[in-house]
Amino acid sequence: MAMGSGSGGRHDDDLGLDDGGSGGFNDINITPLTDIFLVLLIIFMVTSSVIVNTSSGAKAGLKVNLPAGGSADVATQASDLSVAILADGRLVLGGDVVSADELKKAFEGAKDKNPDTMVIVQADEGVSHGKVVEVMEMAKGAGLGQLAIGVRDQQK
Repeated sequence: MAMGSGSGGRHDDDLGLDDGGSGGFNDINITPLTDIFLVLLIIFMVTSSVIVNTSSGAKAGLKVNLPAGGSADVATQASDLSVAILADGRLVLGGDVVSADELKKAFEGAKDKNPDTMVIVQADEGVSHGKVVEVMEMAKGAGLGQLAIGVRDQQK
């Protein structure tokens, strides 16, 4: 009895396989790939519920409960900075939570790129006036003199 190639004396020709001699799987298992896509879909759905799209040139990032008021709209440009102050006092710039030092550096960088950059402060109704003034003073300290306060439209 002659020893074969480890398949008990049978050849691939006998099994009906015509894949060039490899005895591997003929089908691709796509279940792990599907699982990964479903997990990514869930992650995107959860994170997209936090992000708010704005129609203006400045990016808001997170939804802030703005106070009502103001009849005059400010024309925004793509270079304008929008800073959101959340109810718990966190600062949000471009959708990312930043510290006061990072915000100062962003203001200084914006001043270097365009001295006419407008800073739009969008503060939650529950934020103290002092916190809003602090952010505005940071902007003025960096040399940005055009400041605006974001409000929501009044219901008529």
